[in-house]
Amino acid sequence: MATAVATPEVLAQATPKAPVNKWLVTLSVTFGTLMGAIDSSIVNVALPQIRGAVGATVQEITWATTGFVIATVMVMPLTGFLGRMFGQKRVYLACLVLFVAGSFLCGLAWNLPTLVLFRFLQGLGAGALQPTEQAILRQTFPPREQGTAMAIFGMAVMVGPAIGPTLGGYIVDNWHWSWIFFINVPVGILGFFMVARFVQEDEQLRATARLEAEKQRKHMDWSGITLLCMGLASLQYFLEEGQADDWFESPVIVLCALLSATCLIAFVIRELTAVAPAVNLRLFKDPVFASGTLLGALVFAVLMASMFLLPVFMQELLGFTATQSGFSLMPRTLVMMLMMPIVGRLYGKVPARVLVGIGIVFAGFGAYEMSHFSLATGSSNIIAAIALQGVGFSLMFVPLSATALGSIPRERMADATGLNSLLRQIGGSVGLAIFTTLLSRYTVLSKASIAAHLNPERWEVASRMAATQKGLMQHGLDAASASMASLQLMVGNVSRQAMVLAFDKLFVLASLMFVVVLPLIYFLKDPPSVGGSHEKPHIDVEI
Repeated sequence: MATAVATPEVLAQATPKAPVNKWLVTLSVTFGTLMGAIDSSIVNVALPQIRGAVGATVQEITWATTGFVIATVMVMPLTGFLGRMFGQKRVYLACLVLFVAGSFLCGLAWNLPTLVLFRFLQGLGAGALQPTEQAILRQTFPPREQGTAMAIFGMAVMVGPAIGPTLGGYIVDNWHWSWIFFINVPVGILGFFMVARFVQEDEQLRATARLEAEKQRKHMDWSGITLLCMGLASLQYFLEEGQADDWFESPVIVLCALLSATCLIAFVIRELTAVAPAVNLRLFKDPVFASGTLLGALVFAVLMASMFLLPVFMQELLGFTATQSGFSLMPRTLVMMLMMPIVGRLYGKVPARVLVGIGIVFAGFGAYEMSHFSLATGSSNIIAAIALQGVGFSLMFVPLSATALGSIPRERMADATGLNSLLRQIGGSVGLAIFTTLLSRYTVLSKASIAAHLNPERWEVASRMAATQKGLMQHGLDAASASMASLQLMVGNVSRQAMVLAFDKLFVLASLMFVVVLPLIYFLKDPPSVGGSHEKPHIDVEI
């Protein structure tokens, strides 16, 4: 007996479902993305407490972060492949369960190996959440509201890492470190039930995905998946651990560099020749997607480097606690939350190049203002600079994300968002690696430069040492102890001033990098129309 085939044409004529409630969809899928974004930074402030609990060294505990990031980047580009094989909604729910389970297990970790393993599981779950939400929002919102969709996504992606240190610092200061993981459990459970209840995939998309999945099963791209995982894992280890291992002075780092280059080149060749590639690299033939994604990765590299520098400056030099530095950065987060919906509405009315260009100017000027920071810098100076950056970040992120995906067909949206998220993540890792390395080297150079002028025979140096020694003697120290203490204080002051100079150089460099990026917006291509080829919403909601 013949079996009827559910073709996309037949499904398109099926009984229409209830109208889309885009805000319920948005709220449902944002839970997971926000938790994953927060977890990328929240752990950093608790590393000292976690290190003591699991008995790890300073070097070893970094694996708790490295393992999470490696797992995340391995999954991101496979989001489209997994969605076709198992269904987009199922993949999101499965990854959310894996993320929540990994979070719970991280809170129970009893030694370093278990913590790294559970963080890796957590990263595998987090990897698909961002690109899947981005795809769902693109398919849910009508063409005229694509800017709004990317503004909501941008708030989750950008605000998450910004509030992570604040939330983590508060939890560590008031509760046990394990609660930075346990807090994900109730939020994740709520998000799971909301996605299960409200989000439904479009039947025509599911039918198309099933047809492609059959082809994928017949020609499984195991070699492409293997090359991708090996290449990205070694690349991310190279970027995360390179500075700690003195880069190419370490045989392990050299091996990772060679392995990543070899595997990724072989991966590109494989995907361009495979019958059913796991990752659709041919999307980069679209100039709109290619220009938006690559420029977005470059801008994100500078953004992440800029966001990394200021908390370190406040904690290392101004003596702020993790909680205090987090609250000091809150104005930037508030500005972004205020600006992103506005920018979302402007998108489509103002050319993307104009919005991105203005954003680059704001962010660059904010970085330049930071280059004037000193040990006497107060909160008002910090707030003014980071508010400028908040405006700039909002003006850049929304149009870059919306433009990059503007011409992608809806059935390729998950592939495109996976690649877009991957390039953005790698760009951020590259920016952090470069600026972390330069911070260390600039500090050494600045310290040597200052020390060259500290000749004890100079009147200024001798006078300062004598005054310090006299003050210490007035507080009860004998002459010999006061002399030694004054020398130590001088060395400490030199180290702090050297770090200030290093940070100032990096803030100037960040500002100059924004200037260098500015002409590149010429290559940012606008989609044929706002929202590209999306004629209607493609995610249904049951009410």
